[in-house]
Amino acid sequence: MKEEQILIRITGQDRPGLTASIMEILALYDAHILDIGQADIHSTLSLGILIRIDYTHSGQVMKELLFKADELNVNIGFTPISDDEYESWVNRQGKNRFILTVIGRTLSAKQIAAATKIIADQGLNIDSILRLTGRMSIKKPERNVRACIEFSLRGTPADREQMQASLMHLASEEEIDFSFQRDDMYRRMRRLICFDMDSTLIQTECIDELAARAGVGDQVKAITERAMRGEIDFKESFAERVALLKGLDAGVMQEIAENMPITEGADRLMSVLKRCGYKIAILSGGFTYFGEYLRRRYGIDYVYANELEIGDDGKLTGKYIGDVVDGKRKAELLKLIAQVEQVNLAQTIAVGDGANDLPMISEAGLGVAFHAKPRVKATAQQSISNIGLDGVLYFLGFKDSYLGEQGKL
Repeated sequence: MKEEQILIRITGQDRPGLTASIMEILALYDAHILDIGQADIHSTLSLGILIRIDYTHSGQVMKELLFKADELNVNIGFTPISDDEYESWVNRQGKNRFILTVIGRTLSAKQIAAATKIIADQGLNIDSILRLTGRMSIKKPERNVRACIEFSLRGTPADREQMQASLMHLASEEEIDFSFQRDDMYRRMRRLICFDMDSTLIQTECIDELAARAGVGDQVKAITERAMRGEIDFKESFAERVALLKGLDAGVMQEIAENMPITEGADRLMSVLKRCGYKIAILSGGFTYFGEYLRRRYGIDYVYANELEIGDDGKLTGKYIGDVVDGKRKAELLKLIAQVEQVNLAQTIAVGDGANDLPMISEAGLGVAFHAKPRVKATAQQSISNIGLDGVLYFLGFKDSYLGEQGKL
């Protein structure tokens, strides 16, 4: 029996039962489905079906499909596919696959044109484009104030470092965020997420809040600036800043904790992560008191931060207890927790904003620079600078439609 391949393309107004009626005709002639794909935009259907069928039946099949298309008021087209063309297509399935996620408050044709040009310049082919965010209202523009699309790409970038640099430049110029990841099983099976706390989960630096109440805000700021210039390391600067807090009533920490400004999107992100069974850790160069407050609020599994020593008089002694949690220690803790939870490092996520987050961001399977300093953004593979912390969900492949009531914006 001689067989041939035919690509069937159907476009038009979508309606219930359309695909079923097409398949009923193909079933009558024992057609084999080699590939099928469908997209629906604003109730407009685009359906492609690649079939293999006895060539003596192909003419009759196409005739019946034409009549059915006319009855359904849709457009239909047919393209013969040779055996060699089909085999060439099959052999390309082993190519590398990547996911490029693009996020903004809104997305314009100009932004998407720039992103797709980078894709084309790297010799990558777009297999599919998927909208992850909900439908945007034009009558109530304050709703769903974000837009995210996901490109499924096939091929190998000609120069991945150059592609990353081009995407970073585009993100800065066009006020969009992006993630470029290999599309493998680990991308779909992340299990452990580690957060920095200050300026990541919360929109403040707790040591600055304490310093302000102790009347040493300017001195602490000066030490911080020296550390940022590289004049002293993190541990030395930390010890100097903590020493300036000596004599501060420890009771102020409760008032600070209860009034910490939570980062946009944190509530939504935590709700979804907990519901989906992720293990969550805070790895912070800040203080345990505030980390424990967030643990109770969100049900966080692990908190590692620095503990301030409190004297018998209820005042800070100007000292801390134990080892300082610096950048190196954060990376060690990420690996330790992954080992305890029996999670492959490729299944881990790290999110932070500062230079001392770089070691854990580099170590994790998915490292995200969140509203970060330029040096951190330049080093991280993924960044979020234009929307809230829940943008991480889109990097994990979540769609708004998956999230139900708890995930609503």
